[in-house]
Amino acid sequence: MSEDLKKYIRSIKDFPVKGIMFRDITTLLKDPDAINHTLKALLSLSNGIKIDKVVGIESRGFIFGSLLAQKLDVGFILARKPGKLPAETESETYQLEYGEDKIEIHKDAISKGDKVLIHDDLLATGGTAEAVIKLIEKLGGEVVQLSFIIELTFLNGRDKFKGYNVKSLIPYDSEN
Repeated sequence: MSEDLKKYIRSIKDFPVKGIMFRDITTLLKDPDAINHTLKALLSLSNGIKIDKVVGIESRGFIFGSLLAQKLDVGFILARKPGKLPAETESETYQLEYGEDKIEIHKDAISKGDKVLIHDDLLATGGTAEAVIKLIEKLGGEVVQLSFIIELTFLNGRDKFKGYNVKSLIPYDSEN
């Protein structure tokens, strides 16, 4: 399955900073068959899991995160960079592969006991998703799965999620 989808991923050297090989899903998004195949594969990863909400991480996590929520018939929550959400937010700072940032969600987005699937396009060092886990748990939610299209396995981001159900479709074992 991953090799079928991997051909749709574009690799861009030195983006957003020198030394980073950026894995770009926009080439996957322009092909409707690839979108459908990706969505079906992501849905199969969460088969049998009780989910109340899907949280999509800015910004490429919004694309398939919202599609997953629609297909699962559950609510969709945005995890965004600071200053992008209009109501009262909860925030968490995290480390990127190439710096530091902050992520926010609305305080009223998660209800106590909500079973939450977190989705993003890519798992690198895991800092962003780790921050989103903290936000969800701070608001009383339970993270039942993290799903990613791409995983940069050589960065060991998965190690941050011991005890969590982490799934990805396309592994990359090196920058090349």
